[in-house]
Amino acid sequence: MELTLLGTGAPAGLPRPDCPCAACACALGPDARAATSLLVDGALLLDLTPGAAFAAARAGRSLGGVRQVLLSHPHDGPAVEVPAGLPQPGRVPDGRELALLTGHRVRAVALDAPGTGYAVTGPDGQRLLYLPPGGAPAGLEAPVEPYAMVVLDVVGRPDALARLRETGAVVPTTDVIAVHLDHDVPPGPEVRRRLAAAGARAVPDGTTLEVGAYEDVPDVPRRTLVLGGARSGKSVEAERRLESFPEVLYVATGGSRNGDTEWAARVSAHQERRPGSWRTVETCDLVPLLKDEGPPLLVDCLSLWLTDAMDAVGAWDDAEWADGGERALRDRVRALMDAVRETGRTVVAVSNEVGSGIVPATASGRRYRDELGRLNAAFAAECEQVLLVVAGQALVLRG
Repeated sequence: MELTLLGTGAPAGLPRPDCPCAACACALGPDARAATSLLVDGALLLDLTPGAAFAAARAGRSLGGVRQVLLSHPHDGPAVEVPAGLPQPGRVPDGRELALLTGHRVRAVALDAPGTGYAVTGPDGQRLLYLPPGGAPAGLEAPVEPYAMVVLDVVGRPDALARLRETGAVVPTTDVIAVHLDHDVPPGPEVRRRLAAAGARAVPDGTTLEVGAYEDVPDVPRRTLVLGGARSGKSVEAERRLESFPEVLYVATGGSRNGDTEWAARVSAHQERRPGSWRTVETCDLVPLLKDEGPPLLVDCLSLWLTDAMDAVGAWDDAEWADGGERALRDRVRALMDAVRETGRTVVAVSNEVGSGIVPATASGRRYRDELGRLNAAFAAECEQVLLVVAGQALVLRG
């Protein structure tokens, strides 16, 4: 089964007409996207958009062989003119299946938002799932036979991808294609970077893909370190990397700090933006978690883990530091690095990048700065991907 993406953008397209934002200003050339429309084997058109015939011609395809046009979501604005020769667009009721003379079978998938998803099975048996903007499947129960390709709003509804993963509809070999791309994230390399972290990808308008060929499916990094300064956006970046996964164990190393209302407000803000399916554990005992099997770990953060470790070995006292404290800290860090190297879990860890500003006024402050620099370097050496977040922008240092 062959899929041609006549458009990959949001219903208003990208750039949006008359929008002055930076993302729209940069959406030029291959980063400009028409409203999403899919042509399956030249016979099935999913979503009729303005200029579909011209888009097909630019992609070297014809709409002359289209036998069925299906709409997936409500269309705002004036009615779209149906090109001559195309059948009138229609919809399939939720749960019903439509059989085409071409050998394709189309089943309507119920959603949790207005619109209809379509599961397409080709004559070759390959399976494709297409979801409209802002939609996620409703009522899915595991196990579900995996799809070879899923085309959906990854950026706007990462939880939809998480739900599909939870039921087995999306597996590591599923080619996840992001469509309905809008101006809520910068286009180009930044979109590709964010999607790759979720195991998804975007392609330019006019691209033809073979359903079932998964050689281009991006591998999700198993170990990632996200560095950044205060309020740089490093925690948001770390959380974003895992929001398309159904279960995540959030490891908070800061504790509750009873009586500290400002700290409690910070913790509450972090908790409120996490998906409801995530579980939180407050601990600095990371080694057993890394050795266990389970869902992805998000460790926030290593700098607070180091504070706890230095407290435990008496690192703030010069005499204790010299009399075995330094050696004990090295042993703790080495044990953590061994566990990171051997873990089978997906891990995203956050840490503060320090040492680029004012030199601490105290010996203990300088000791902490130095040890955190060593810890960050050691952890980064064990990671497939390392990011530095500056002013909310992620710079890829490795991977």
